[in-house]
Amino acid sequence: MAGYRIGIDVGGTFTDVVGIAADGTQTLAKAASTPEDQSLGVVQGLRNLAAALGLELGALLAQTDRIVHGTTVATNALLERKGAKVWLLTTEGHRDVIEMREGLKPERYDLRLPPPEPLVPRHRRLPIRERLRADGSVAIPLDRASVEAAVARLKAEGAEAVAIAFLHAWAAPKHEHEVAAAIAAALPGATVTCSADVLPQIKEFERFSTTAVNAYVGPVVSRYLARLAGRLEEAGYPGPLFVILSHGGVAPVEEAARLAVGTALSGPAGGVAAAVALAQQGMGADLVTFDMGGTSTDIALVVGGEAALGRGRTVGGERIALESLDIVTLGAGGGSIAHLGPGGTLQVGPQSAGAVPGPACYGNGGTEPTVTDANLVLGTLDPGAFLGGARRLDRAAAEAAVGRLAGQLGLGLLDCAAGIHALVNARMADGVRVATVRRGVDPRDSALLAFGGAAGLHATAVARELGLRRATVPLFAAGLSAWGMLHTDLRYELAQSAVGATGIPEDAALRTLFDALERDGRARMAGWYAGEVAIRRSADMRYGEQVFEIAVPLDGIDWAGPDLAGQLRAAFHARHRALFTYDLPEEEVVLVNARIAVIGRLPGHPPAARTEAAPAAPLGTRPVRLEGASAELPVWRFESLAPDQRIAGPAIVESATTTVLLRPGDAARMDGRGWLDIAVG
Repeated sequence: MAGYRIGIDVGGTFTDVVGIAADGTQTLAKAASTPEDQSLGVVQGLRNLAAALGLELGALLAQTDRIVHGTTVATNALLERKGAKVWLLTTEGHRDVIEMREGLKPERYDLRLPPPEPLVPRHRRLPIRERLRADGSVAIPLDRASVEAAVARLKAEGAEAVAIAFLHAWAAPKHEHEVAAAIAAALPGATVTCSADVLPQIKEFERFSTTAVNAYVGPVVSRYLARLAGRLEEAGYPGPLFVILSHGGVAPVEEAARLAVGTALSGPAGGVAAAVALAQQGMGADLVTFDMGGTSTDIALVVGGEAALGRGRTVGGERIALESLDIVTLGAGGGSIAHLGPGGTLQVGPQSAGAVPGPACYGNGGTEPTVTDANLVLGTLDPGAFLGGARRLDRAAAEAAVGRLAGQLGLGLLDCAAGIHALVNARMADGVRVATVRRGVDPRDSALLAFGGAAGLHATAVARELGLRRATVPLFAAGLSAWGMLHTDLRYELAQSAVGATGIPEDAALRTLFDALERDGRARMAGWYAGEVAIRRSADMRYGEQVFEIAVPLDGIDWAGPDLAGQLRAAFHARHRALFTYDLPEEEVVLVNARIAVIGRLPGHPPAARTEAAPAAPLGTRPVRLEGASAELPVWRFESLAPDQRIAGPAIVESATTTVLLRPGDAARMDGRGWLDIAVG
């Protein structure tokens, strides 16, 4: 009988696999990530899930309705510079846009800062004689001779990936599409990406860069997804494979391969999707997500039950201007390496031991002290209970690794471990400030939603650093990103620049613009989904004298009513006032980009019914170094806690896949909906 949904999140250290049965029962399994081929770790995680359910892998997959996957393949390709060898064809005279960028340096006062290395070196940027005007009309016709010369060069070089980005192609894609057809005919196996298909918007550098990134990661992502789909098919999976994209929605695997740049924040997006789902289930409308895994920590905001979206993200030094969840990522996780910095000071990260060799305590050959090693030395981790006892941690190896660093610092073993723990907490608190305070949001009004395998040990300390009064840790904390992927919907985004002679087009032109986008979006969604769809309209707008625009939701607009342009102006003024505390009603308002999101609601399962149970008793006690002193802390089994059961800190609450440290003054309550609700002391 079919009925399972499976979410898969590939992290830097572990691959998390969550299965939800038709009755809402949830099961989590983990496997070591396999960076050389993520699909191997995915299949092993599925095997482990099947074993946990008492099934063979083929039997589980035969009963599975859909699989949703979050992947870091594109992210890793950018960070490690292991993408395709990209060629760029662009309008004659504009081949250096991608290198000149926006004329700004990341560190403007560093006179010795070298310029960023362009993703496409100059000798692989080929000029094409053509030019369109900003209204899409032809200023210089497409020169066939220059196209033929470029295609001949690409063929001679055996080009694997080609990006095409012409001036003003956002207004009319005809020249780009003609050149793409010529390249496809000459090099049928090459990945060809047109800027008009990736980002039909003004701002040449953002469009050129996003297109180049898509071409750069496209072959890598396509090969990986094809390999994964093949392995799943061989294992007996007959259903659809979806990939979560950077904006938090999911798309079929074919769309993810076409718009590979949209997977650059695929993995972290699952955690934010989970936060939105938990907000809707009653955890709270305002949440700060704190996703601490083995390699990094991802932080995002959910305000009023909605996740914050943004554009202009930089991944691996490359600008990606697609709409994406606003996530701050830090090089701080359980595998972050503690080391001596300049002047002999203690530093933690951003270097990570990763999945291989991993922390010293994993016994895989790692010798560098990590945050996980420090936690084991402090006693907050049980060496015999890691991954439910499937892997025993080597305390002696952790003590040896931390001890070597302690000797260099002139500290005792426990003091050094405590310093590592405190320093990584401070770094992560700073990351939350970047995601909140610097965006004009007071985090003290929100709850800290802690998840990822390592977050529970650090959640209340980070909350204290920030003045937050509440933290929550779901029972499924270690696999919450994978769980979140099963609580999101199909989503297709479209955008079109609309800058013209007037600030906002007349009503008829506005309706035509948005209606055309909606028709295109519905047509694309019809190929994926047969049900009813929801439409979200928005716009990027600014005052006439501003150089940046803001995103303005248009959900409350009466599209059939009078003075449509006036309604958009009023919506912009209100949004500007909400963001910056003021508006300028006398100033001209400019519509820059029109946007449509087409959403196909995927069916869900009801939450599993929780049976009433008697309050659990502690499993025992464990010696822990806490607040500069050693103490025997009671240890509680997370899965055994009854709804509404309360625990006073200091204490440890541990499950098969995560451990929560309650500090003195903390008071925790097990919520009947599946999370530990902590009042931070």
